[in-house]
Amino acid sequence: MRFVLNQVCLAQSRWSGVSHYTAELGKELARLAADEMCAFPPLWLFGGLSAFGQVREWLPRRASAVSAAPSTAPEPAPPGRPSLKHRFLERCFARFCRRHDVQLYHEPNFLIFESELPTVATIHDLSVVAHPEWHPADRCRAYARRFQTNLDRCAHFLTVSDFTRNELIRTLGVPPAHVTRTYNGVRKTIRPMPSEQVRACLRRLKLPPRYLLHVGTIEPRKNLLMLMQVYCSLPASVREQCPLVLAGGWGWNYQDLAAFWENEGRHKNVIHLGYLRENDLPAVYNGALGLVMPSFYEGFGLPIAEMLACGGAVVASTAAALAEVLGGVGCTVEPCDRDAWRASLLRLMTDDSWRKALQCGARQRAEAFTWDRCAADTLTVFRQLLNPAPSRKAA
Repeated sequence: MRFVLNQVCLAQSRWSGVSHYTAELGKELARLAADEMCAFPPLWLFGGLSAFGQVREWLPRRASAVSAAPSTAPEPAPPGRPSLKHRFLERCFARFCRRHDVQLYHEPNFLIFESELPTVATIHDLSVVAHPEWHPADRCRAYARRFQTNLDRCAHFLTVSDFTRNELIRTLGVPPAHVTRTYNGVRKTIRPMPSEQVRACLRRLKLPPRYLLHVGTIEPRKNLLMLMQVYCSLPASVREQCPLVLAGGWGWNYQDLAAFWENEGRHKNVIHLGYLRENDLPAVYNGALGLVMPSFYEGFGLPIAEMLACGGAVVASTAAALAEVLGGVGCTVEPCDRDAWRASLLRLMTDDSWRKALQCGARQRAEAFTWDRCAADTLTVFRQLLNPAPSRKAA
């Protein structure tokens, strides 16, 4: 068997969840099947992509356009036509696969290259299809143009949760035999840490010894306006002892969230930490009283799995994927139940016994989420596709 993993997304200046998935899965696939795996792009092209990671198109703009106003930026590709970058990479990809005698193509995102190879795509969630109101219009249009074509190109799908698997089957009519759930993993560096290491990191980041934590991009789907409003309604004496820390950059349609934080949240002990370096993340998890995740919708919920791996307490919404990751550990609250969220936050901050009860079984639950298991399950799918079991003849 010879398969290729598309790693174009790793050229981004700031990695998304798909980027982390691709990097971690790629490392484990290389460890388990080094002789069978190859990665696209090759190093020479990867360097070029990384160099222009913050530019919309891979090809450099003219010098006069680099600092121009947004209105002079290159026009997007016409409807139904892939971008110049995508078409260029697609041609490079086809030549790469022929040169390396590739037999199977794995796409960790859903922007699939046209290929005659059996294609496996990972579906992280269906939010663009199920909830277009939580995404920018150009992203929704791009999905509308390409979604059915990309769907038809795939021989098999991987999903990162049973929730997403069931949604793919139910919503899009994909046969169950064509969809396999392979859970995301938790990096081995995310684990309980010595208290002195945690304190040193918190001092450097100017964080207090007690705080509630949310990890993720700040955007409407995360339900963070409700979270900040509920937190700000708590007694000042409680808030002063335990801030709410938001670790993540501003995302799409963040204006209302930013306005509330600027006008009220930051004055009532809501700390916007911004994009957090990967090396600091384990200590920030370990230092938190608990992780709070009130999302309306998720495809998996990696911050929850990571907090569990650190042995921490979690209060999350009842969104199906989040409840699946928790697996009965921690506490779940309806995303729109403000009174229940207020009571849960207050209890998390003041009731040590309840908080410790939420931590029971956390690390054991996190053992279900490992990248080596994800890679092993992924390889099983590849091998079954290329070497299907012979069908049984009718008696």
